[in-house]
Amino acid sequence: MARASLDKNPADVAAMFDGVAKRYDRANSVMTFGFDRRWRVITGRALDARPGEKVLDLAAGTGVSTEEYARGGAWCVAADFSLGMLKGGRHRGLPMVAADALRLPFADDSFDAVTITFGLRNFVDTKAALVEILRVVKPGGRLIVCEASTPPFAPIRFVYRKFALRLMTWFGRRVSSNPEAYSYLFESMLTWPDQRRLAEIIADSGWRGVEWMNLTFGVVAIHRAWKPKADS
Repeated sequence: MARASLDKNPADVAAMFDGVAKRYDRANSVMTFGFDRRWRVITGRALDARPGEKVLDLAAGTGVSTEEYARGGAWCVAADFSLGMLKGGRHRGLPMVAADALRLPFADDSFDAVTITFGLRNFVDTKAALVEILRVVKPGGRLIVCEASTPPFAPIRFVYRKFALRLMTWFGRRVSSNPEAYSYLFESMLTWPDQRRLAEIIADSGWRGVEWMNLTFGVVAIHRAWKPKADS
C-alpha cells in the first residue's frame, strides 16, 4: 500500500491519493462522522461564488467540494495532481484539470477565487504554493482555505488529539481502499500549523486581509484572504 511520509514527496503523495481514490469520499464522511458535508457548505458560504465568476478548486480530489461550490452558479474547475482522484470524480460532469499547485497551468489573473479544501497541508511547500496561487487570481480576488486545525481550548484540544483524532483515523482506515494512507493523514494533521501560524504564512505569501473562522471547536478552520489590487 502506498503511503506518503511527512516530507511530502509529490510523487509519493500522488501515488497515495491514487490508492485511496476509490473510497475516499466515503471514508472522509465516516471518519468525520458526517461533518465533512457541513464544513463544505460553510466553506461555500465563505466563498460566496456568484454567477459569472471563475473559481479554481485546487486539490479538489474527486470534485465533491467543487460540486458544492458551483451551486451558486459560478464556473468552477476541479484541479488535482492525483489522476486517480480526478478519474473517480468523472461522473460529476465537472471541468477537471490535472495540475501541480507549484506550477499551475493557468495564466496570470485567471480566477476570481481559489479554494483549497483539506488539501493545503499535502503540498510539499505551503508558501510557494500560496505564491503560485496568488499569481493566477485576479487583483481583488480571494483565497478560501478549509483545513484541519487546532482547537484553541486546551481541554478540547487534549481530547481531540489524544482520542478523537485517533478514533477518526481508525474509522477511516476501516473503510478506505488504502488504510496505510490514513497513518500519514493522521500525522499530517498533528504537525499542521495552528490558525494564527497559518494566517501568518498566508500573509507572508503576499495575501492581504487574512482572517479565519473556527468550525467544530476549532478542529477545522476556514481562512480567507484577498489579492491586493494594483493601486493598493
